[in-house]
Amino acid sequence: MESIGKEKPLTVTGGISLNQIFYTANGIDSRRDPYTYFASGNVNFSLYGWSVPFSFSYSNQNTSFQQPFNQYSVHPTYKWVTGHLGYNSMSFSPYTVNGHIFLGGGVDLAPEGKWKFSALYGRFMRAVEYDTISNATPSFKRMGYGFKTSYNDGNNFVDLILFRAKDDQHSIDPIPDSLSILPEENLVVSIGAGKTFFTNFVLKAELASSALTRDLRADETNTGHILGNTGFLYKPRLSSSYYKAFKTSLDYQQQGYTIGVGYERIDPQYRTLGAYYFNNDLENITVNGSASILRGKMNVAVSAGTQRDNLDKSKISTMRRMVASLNINYTPTEKLNLSASYSSFQTYTNIRSQFVDINQLTPYDNLDTLNFTQISQSVSTTAMYMLGSSKEKRQTLNVNLSLQAAADEQGDEEQNSGSKFYMSNVSYSLNLTPQNLTLAISINGNINESVGFSTKTFGPTASVSKMFFSKTLRTTFSTSLNNSYTNNKHTNKIVNLRLSGGYSIQKKHNLNASMVMVNRDSKTETNTKSFTEFTGTLGYSYSFGTKR
Repeated sequence: MESIGKEKPLTVTGGISLNQIFYTANGIDSRRDPYTYFASGNVNFSLYGWSVPFSFSYSNQNTSFQQPFNQYSVHPTYKWVTGHLGYNSMSFSPYTVNGHIFLGGGVDLAPEGKWKFSALYGRFMRAVEYDTISNATPSFKRMGYGFKTSYNDGNNFVDLILFRAKDDQHSIDPIPDSLSILPEENLVVSIGAGKTFFTNFVLKAELASSALTRDLRADETNTGHILGNTGFLYKPRLSSSYYKAFKTSLDYQQQGYTIGVGYERIDPQYRTLGAYYFNNDLENITVNGSASILRGKMNVAVSAGTQRDNLDKSKISTMRRMVASLNINYTPTEKLNLSASYSSFQTYTNIRSQFVDINQLTPYDNLDTLNFTQISQSVSTTAMYMLGSSKEKRQTLNVNLSLQAAADEQGDEEQNSGSKFYMSNVSYSLNLTPQNLTLAISINGNINESVGFSTKTFGPTASVSKMFFSKTLRTTFSTSLNNSYTNNKHTNKIVNLRLSGGYSIQKKHNLNASMVMVNRDSKTETNTKSFTEFTGTLGYSYSFGTKR
């Protein structure tokens, strides 16, 4: 309130955008709607430092959520108070609430001092009726709430987290038992702490316990577990189970380097309804270190240890192996930058080929892609060299190589499965500053090998970008040619042409347009098929800001 009388009381900023996509195909049936639009906008009201932002997005294109993509949220902020209303996601810790979208409200309180508070309440899943016609996956309405309390004095901290979620078993009509979709209930409690001692030693730990009921229709029972005796918070049933997750680390920090050890154990089937995905049934023991050497020109980070699963001995075989990661970044001169990394940690990642971006018709083609692949080893190297740099001309050469290998093991014996994914990219760019002109060319290659199956894709890409009229008009033209091979037989040739432009008016209005033409020749043992797809995009955006 100290700003009253000293500045404008109300500030309004925001913007709105509308994008339209037109599509047609020749040689095949249309693979998308002939017309699609995406609208989005945001408005932020600030009254004497109290900020209230609003945002929205809307599309006529259905998504995997079986509804148009329209979500609204508001995040009012005043000094150390931040609210979250509408569709939001909050993260308390990896073992409790971690990025799950919910419809409701939340608050973060961060006053000056040692204490911080967070809380949330809302609907984590909406009710979806079983429908044999649309084949939609049914789900119960799921409500949840949680809070986090933190104390941090700079050298020591303590976090206390509680999260509870429960399905409404009466929110939808009865569904067939064969679908194995049951009403669930979950209570998670986590305690985290950290302490700095002897100046350079940092000890951190988190212990989480999850009580999960897989079927709310089961009879109630008594249990000796602490979470089963929490009164109204959780009622144990015959279908209830209890799991733990524990992680701790001890680091020694000095100027220029850090070394430490870590331990993590997650029970088999550990799960929380506050997160979408979770790795469980694992135990990791690691040693890690990082250092800055050669007067800061080289940074090295290394981690190594052991990993095993089958913690409850319920599986026939146990996987046990060494795990390691190494990251190196070296900048010997201002013109050359080198980096390399290696990892053999078990994780889930999305192998995304650069040809996904090269060949997609619109930026919205892969919005809902969630393809997770288990990777056992990953190696990548990158080199960037400045061939020459001046006020008039700048030249850059980039080289990228990577290898990702996925495989299954049982009883330390490699199975007849798995795959290897190689990716390479070499690119050159020339930027002529006085002409506002940028030229670029690249060669891309992918090789994917699995048991009895191999695919290869290679091809060049070239682009030209130029700005006109005092940089208010931006234009880009690019083209690429990709050839694909399956088991050394030529199966696809893809040629695409792209033309795009954007015009800015008074820095508030922006018009953009693009055209994409993709021609595909597909060959099989019995047929050769050629078809062409065309996509045009027209967009407008407006940004504003006023003070009153």
